[in-house]
Amino acid sequence: MNVIVKIAGSIVFVFLCSCSVQPGGKLKKEQWVLGGFERSKGINPIIEPDTSSVFYDPILKKEIRWEDNDTFNPAAVVKGDSVYVIYRAEDRTGKAIGHRTSRLGLAASADGIHFERQKTPVFYPASDEQQDNEWPGGTEDPRLSQTEDGRFVLFYTQWNRKVPRLGLAISTDLKHWTKYGPIFKKSKNRPTLVDEPHKSASIVTVMKGNRQVIAKINGKYWLYWGEHGVYGATSDNLIDWEPVTDKKGELIAFISPRDGYFDSSLTECGPPAVLTDKGIVLLYNGKNHAEKGDKRFNKNTYSAGQGLFDPRDPTSVLARMDVPFLRPMESFEKSGQYIDGTVFIEGLVFFKQKWFLYYGCADSKVAVGIYDPGDPSVMDPLP
Repeated sequence: MNVIVKIAGSIVFVFLCSCSVQPGGKLKKEQWVLGGFERSKGINPIIEPDTSSVFYDPILKKEIRWEDNDTFNPAAVVKGDSVYVIYRAEDRTGKAIGHRTSRLGLAASADGIHFERQKTPVFYPASDEQQDNEWPGGTEDPRLSQTEDGRFVLFYTQWNRKVPRLGLAISTDLKHWTKYGPIFKKSKNRPTLVDEPHKSASIVTVMKGNRQVIAKINGKYWLYWGEHGVYGATSDNLIDWEPVTDKKGELIAFISPRDGYFDSSLTECGPPAVLTDKGIVLLYNGKNHAEKGDKRFNKNTYSAGQGLFDPRDPTSVLARMDVPFLRPMESFEKSGQYIDGTVFIEGLVFFKQKWFLYYGCADSKVAVGIYDPGDPSVMDPLP
């Protein structure tokens, strides 16, 4: 099997010593971890709720202040000479997380830091064939990537307040989208998965020159997904996906929560994974279990970790960080509608020779961390 794993020569990976080599893995103390990411002083948060944004909702048939409660969990992509962020926004129709309606807004930046936002959402529940999957909870938690021929691929959670499902949409301009519905609707390996709760998709990408584009592994598109474990799926057309299962049709978790660690409750996939010369680097969100977690971190807090997978066998874990590289430290990361503290990573782009990581803060705002391969910052310190 031939796999292209070369990347642009300017990209450097900094090794963090606190990581585990998985059983059977051959990786020793080599450089593979992406980061550290620095929070620029006085910049964050870069996107906050806006009470002035008004949108005519096609289902409710009335004007809604669609982003006046919370703006968080952003995806990102580079288009031309700008960074575009698609972020989740909640209105005030409910009183708790998951009980409001979510829509997706669009913001653009020439420097990756200062953004101009559209006043109306670019992606939302409508009177279409996906309404039963997306209403009334909405469209949540986007992940965004780009094909080599310039199409933008959006994975997101369809939330009808019954079953969360991974949906997919494709656009050529980031403003007009074609919805393709649940990604597992045609699954033969596990036909029931489409009606089982599932979310959080991280498609594998690769650097080609200075462009981060969707990659193929063994001739197929490859996706990591899941929150209670990291699972996998493959596709021939980007639209219809087959989960990786065993002979009995059971899902196979490559990474699972670990007692005593920052990811003891959840291991939820983050932004698009990156195929490098060391392997496939997956950035993910770890939730600390209230009783069985790492006592150094707050109960139920979300922090960010990384795992390394074999590019010849994407189900095989080569290494995994034992401590987070990014954790709630700033006030805006520890105060919001999620009071236990959250950095929730969903957007990663290579822009102007640096990596920009976009993340949600306490389910309320959006921030960015920047990794300069030529002058890397340190990882977030332990408490």
